Amino acid sequence: MTALFQQLPAVDKLIKMPQGEQLIAEFGHSAVVAMCREVLMQARQSIQKNHQLPEYLNGIDRTFATLRSRLTQQNTVQIKTVHNLTGTILHTNLGRAIWSQAAQQAALSAMQGNVALEYDLEEGRRGHRDHHISALLSRLTGAEAACVVNNNAAAVLLMLATFAQGKEVVISRGELIEIGGAFRIPDIMAQAGCHLVEVGTTNRTHLKDYRQAINENTALLMKVHSSNYQILGFTSSVSEQELVALGREMNVPVVTDLGSGALINLAQYGLPQEPTVQEKLAQGVDLISFSGDKLLGGVQAGIIVGKKQWIAQLQAHPLKRVLRCDKVTLAGLEATLRLYLNPEKLTENLPTLYLLTQSLDELQDKAQRLKVRLEKRLNAQFDIQIEEAQAQIGSGSQPMARLPSLAVTIAEKTNSKLTALAERFKTLSQPIIGRMENGKLWLDVRSVATIEMLLQVVDEL
Repeated sequence: MTALFQQLPAVDKLIKMPQGEQLIAEFGHSAVVAMCREVLMQARQSIQKNHQLPEYLNGIDRTFATLRSRLTQQNTVQIKTVHNLTGTILHTNLGRAIWSQAAQQAALSAMQGNVALEYDLEEGRRGHRDHHISALLSRLTGAEAACVVNNNAAAVLLMLATFAQGKEVVISRGELIEIGGAFRIPDIMAQAGCHLVEVGTTNRTHLKDYRQAINENTALLMKVHSSNYQILGFTSSVSEQELVALGREMNVPVVTDLGSGALINLAQYGLPQEPTVQEKLAQGVDLISFSGDKLLGGVQAGIIVGKKQWIAQLQAHPLKRVLRCDKVTLAGLEATLRLYLNPEKLTENLPTLYLLTQSLDELQDKAQRLKVRLEKRLNAQFDIQIEEAQAQIGSGSQPMARLPSLAVTIAEKTNSKLTALAERFKTLSQPIIGRMENGKLWLDVRSVATIEMLLQVVDEL
């Protein structure tokens, strides 16, 4: 093996060669030297294990090609844009809502320069970063004020920590939810320093259960929208309206974690009914929290709306600074909310709503174009068809509801390898993510954002 080790080039030799100098000009001296050392270290390990030189050292051109490839990959952002063909529109693992063009432009403008984030242009003095969002949400929902943090879990934590630390929060046992990432309401309550008081049973909770649990240490009555599951059959629950009446009688505030955060009646588009923020405010709830990147169709954020006196206390809590949003998020959120000022144009301008409301004719056109392109690139190795499919909203919104859709399905022929094809899809410049079901790879076109870009990526096959 000594002879093999002696064939390894020195780092100084590599960086002084013309190819090495070119790499330094492109990537910088430190990065090139570090990569040379890493490649040579791996070569030594390979010699010890396999008793031969690795392939990338069989010729100087191959060595520099390897160095260039690794340096390029090192400089490439690894959070890749992917094509979502899973049939889940708001896919948590794929980034949930796609930003509108307006939100993208607002965020880009905020990135490129200074913004009046905490500066009141009219008064010429310090302002509040939530001011514009609060005014917009008041206009859209009728709430007195609003507060914005980095996600809805943070919003729930802030509400509990502000109003119930060291005190009791009464909640129905059937609403002690767990969502993705092992986020559990009881855990958030513990982190906020408050005491959970469960009432009722898993399937049935009555108003008297809340009444009997209230005492001098009760800080809040809490409702949590069970957006990611449903309990069916012999069930009973207490509405916000009933709970608000009890809260006022007993002088206990009512808060609601609404989760998905619909600001419009989705039924008008033929979609499943989802409770809106406006409805809960009209029922008298003191504070309502919801997400910015689910049915709202915008950026990841946690939004709290409600009475001004309560919002002011949230804004003054030390946790608010810890959980606050940056200028880019706030710019994107504001732009998204402004789209709701023109509701007739929402299906055109808000990607989430556009994807949810596509007609079957539109989906048929997309599916046919994708099928033709795949048939051309896969050279009849697979059986490719268009089939009816069932899409879903995702991110815990209407878990039992299904949306009619179409999918291009790929099945194996003799000696074909479907699993290998699915893996190949993931190695494309913009990976294609579908779902495996019933021995087929399903590419549901309802959830794909841009068909033109998808077809270009298919050509890489």
